[in-house]
Amino acid sequence: MCGIIGYTGHAQVLDILVEGLATLEYRGYDSAGVAVVAGNGTPRVRVIKRAGKLANLRETLEGTWLEGTTGIGHTRWATHGEPNDRNAHPHQDADGDLAIIHNGIFENFAELKAALAADGHEFHSDTDTEVIAHLIGASYDGGEGDPDALAEAVRTALRQVEGAFAIAVVDHRSPDVIVTSRREAPLVLGHTEGASLLSSDVAGLIRHTRDVEALLDDQVAILTPDGITVTDLDGNETEGHRYTVDWDVDVAEKQGYPHFMLKEIHEQPTALRETLRGRMDRARRIVLDEQRIDHDEFRHLDKVYVVACGTSYHAGMVAKYALEHWARVPVEVEIASEFRYRDPILTPHTLVVAISQSGETADTLAAAAHARAQRAKVVGISNVVGSTLAREADAVLYTRAGPEIAVASTKAFTTQILALEILALYLAQERRAMFPDECADQLRRMEAVPELIEQIFQQEQQIAQLAEIFTAAGYVMFIGRQVGLPIALEGALKLKEISYMHAEGFAAGEMKHGPIALIEQGGPVVALATAGHVRGKIVSNIQEVKARGALVVAIATEGDTEIKEHADHVIYVPDVHELLYPMLTVVPLQLLSYFVATRLGRDVDQPRNLAKTVTVE
Repeated sequence: MCGIIGYTGHAQVLDILVEGLATLEYRGYDSAGVAVVAGNGTPRVRVIKRAGKLANLRETLEGTWLEGTTGIGHTRWATHGEPNDRNAHPHQDADGDLAIIHNGIFENFAELKAALAADGHEFHSDTDTEVIAHLIGASYDGGEGDPDALAEAVRTALRQVEGAFAIAVVDHRSPDVIVTSRREAPLVLGHTEGASLLSSDVAGLIRHTRDVEALLDDQVAILTPDGITVTDLDGNETEGHRYTVDWDVDVAEKQGYPHFMLKEIHEQPTALRETLRGRMDRARRIVLDEQRIDHDEFRHLDKVYVVACGTSYHAGMVAKYALEHWARVPVEVEIASEFRYRDPILTPHTLVVAISQSGETADTLAAAAHARAQRAKVVGISNVVGSTLAREADAVLYTRAGPEIAVASTKAFTTQILALEILALYLAQERRAMFPDECADQLRRMEAVPELIEQIFQQEQQIAQLAEIFTAAGYVMFIGRQVGLPIALEGALKLKEISYMHAEGFAAGEMKHGPIALIEQGGPVVALATAGHVRGKIVSNIQEVKARGALVVAIATEGDTEIKEHADHVIYVPDVHELLYPMLTVVPLQLLSYFVATRLGRDVDQPRNLAKTVTVE
């Protein structure tokens, strides 16, 4: 979850670290800090860290000049110990020789801490990270200026730990060296002329280089100004996964929008066009980005599981309808954090579709790994080329949404739905459930969606005015049927995430089984009521809540004037194939949540307690 940045080279490092941490702020955090190998006189490691936003660290650093050309920086999202100055990263070993930053959880830290305490070590924080700093310090056995001594100390320590991690370590005895490693947590490296860098995200490197190397599990890298050496935990040289980043840092700037979230909502047409690009070959057959599954294996599938978390889970719920309708294969949608613990029945004829914007979501990666261990095939849906999910899946569809900075997902969600529906057509083609020309025709229908979303933006002022109704509400209900249900759940999630209002999504047909008791006079209910075979049913549900005093906002299809007889307010979306509505209907709900949150004065891009990428269970 946290942001990690590191640099060793010939430039003064402090500004590079702070700039890098600012680039990674979107990941979510509750404290920030830096460690610099200060070079005046005898080298030593100086650490400055503060709870709260990066601005607090900047204020502390004002007037403090940390001269040095090697350092590491960190934004922490608390997992062990409350978010305060004491628990903020970096942490140091017993003698203050080294400093470490860490993303993840060391699961056996308590027993390691007890053993170290028995040897006389004293600890100054509540974190698991400080324990590993002491463990590395106790493992150090080398002289001044020996870069491999630090690397071997790190390798020795990591052979004793359990859990997921990405770490970076500096030590004054090797003043131009950073040692870094990872297991089940993202970490990328880059080298440019006279400098080497590391980050938890390519966004932290792209100002310096586009050519990056993603470390693989249990690899250890030694960074110096002259280059990068990668080893395994036994010290044998190896290499990570190398690739080139194809987007520019300017994409991650606000470009005149007041918030990244609003910018990213408006980027959805462009992102969707990118998702669609090159999906058909010259023979008019749909293709995946990466394909390591035999075509016959797709034909013999008897079950599909879709696994994901949060917003991606809602995209998976939409995928179920498309996969069953077009590919004619039974589908179950699972919350990734629950999947492997319930002992699912998986066979070589099972396909697991794992969805993760970052490709680094811990629960989703664990679910995918469990599936492969049971000999099931895995298709990954990810926005990040070179991510762990992309590397470990048997086939991949990239959403190509570009960097999404706001914590609350918008364009990643709609591009996931589109990629999943492309996958549904691909499976229909491979399983011969549809003729290739039929698949191609459906793909052409999808090509109209970006322009249709642009039309929805014409109602933005109307939606902003509606937000005033919601700011005074104590509770908001979202209801939908069929493909409207996942969007009702997503609409409620968005409102909760960024406005902190109490909101829930329900299957409209379930209202009479309990939720209707929550309706109060004037209480807002948002109803997904677009054209389709369940449209009449949802109108009946709208009448039920209206009869009990609800104020109804309906999302309906253009031309449906009759809906105005039942709803207090109507937001229209263009008419499309029933399975394509989710990409349209979610846009007004994203905008509604945004305008409610801004009216309430919330931190829209970095809502409290949330992180962009959840890399711990």
